[in-house]
Amino acid sequence: MNRSYLDYAAKRIGQAVIVILLSYVFTFIVVSVLPGDPITNVLRDPQNGFSEEEIQQIIAAQGLDRPVLVQLWASLSQFLSGDLGLSMRSNRPVSTLIAEVLPSTLVLATSGLAVAIILALVIGYGTQFLPRRYGQGLLRGFPSLFLSVPNFVIGLVLIHIFGFQLGLFRVINADSFWATFFAAVALGIPVSAQIAEVLIANLDHEARQDYAAVARGRGISQSQLFFRHLLKPSALPVVTVVALTIGELLGGSLITETVYGRTGIGSLVQRSVTTQDLPVIQAVVSLAAVAFVVVNLLADLVYPLLDPRVKLIGTVKPRPAAGDDAFDDRIEGIPS
Repeated sequence: MNRSYLDYAAKRIGQAVIVILLSYVFTFIVVSVLPGDPITNVLRDPQNGFSEEEIQQIIAAQGLDRPVLVQLWASLSQFLSGDLGLSMRSNRPVSTLIAEVLPSTLVLATSGLAVAIILALVIGYGTQFLPRRYGQGLLRGFPSLFLSVPNFVIGLVLIHIFGFQLGLFRVINADSFWATFFAAVALGIPVSAQIAEVLIANLDHEARQDYAAVARGRGISQSQLFFRHLLKPSALPVVTVVALTIGELLGGSLITETVYGRTGIGSLVQRSVTTQDLPVIQAVVSLAAVAFVVVNLLADLVYPLLDPRVKLIGTVKPRPAAGDDAFDDRIEGIPS
């Protein structure tokens, strides 16, 4: 690992830290500081039954009577130390509430991403090597179809077919293997559309290059051509799309958890919004921003490792023409 890559990584990490801090400040301002002081408004709601004396005690305990900058510094310091505050409804640590439901959401989101990537790879492979009427027509229309159908509709259809009709899983047992699998399919299908669109476009570009024609002329198999020569140069923009879909996975998991009755971050957010438990909402939004930034940071760090043509200052070198070093390297890697 050379010095230029370490400098590049340090720069990207610094930028990610700045984005995380700014996102937390923005969330703090929206939730806690905008006119109306939503936390105080919740306390003063007659339905909550707090007396004026109790309200003043809670305000003092939460530090809401201090200057805004002092509140922000204290809140940010607690956040960086892992202290997410106390729930206004249950009086339990927010970190504990999140820790109880986070594993279920992580399993669903990770499984959904795996389904999306596998589907995109299958579609991309098929568009290159299936007969023209299937690869050029039917398969290329799948991404548009996947994008046009909301994931909650897909989830309800899967529940009806595989839950009620075929009996592969019971709706009341939402954490079973098959229930988790079909929830991941419902979440992954719409996400796969974006990945597949980008992958197909780049595979089409690479398949027209001279090195691909030479490889076909030497008689290598279709799978070798796809996985050894077409997929890697097509993967860079796919990594970008995968990183950008993390937000969609998190948002989609909230809906999918509701459809399948899973206990996860979605159900926690739903309860918190219903009961106006603002510390929980702020913590979830802030952690979602951190997750999104970290995933995109990892994607930035992977770029130079996937394609050495990516300059470490963040720009991409022009694609090599036939006869240059990169082209020659690819030709040498093709078995005769």
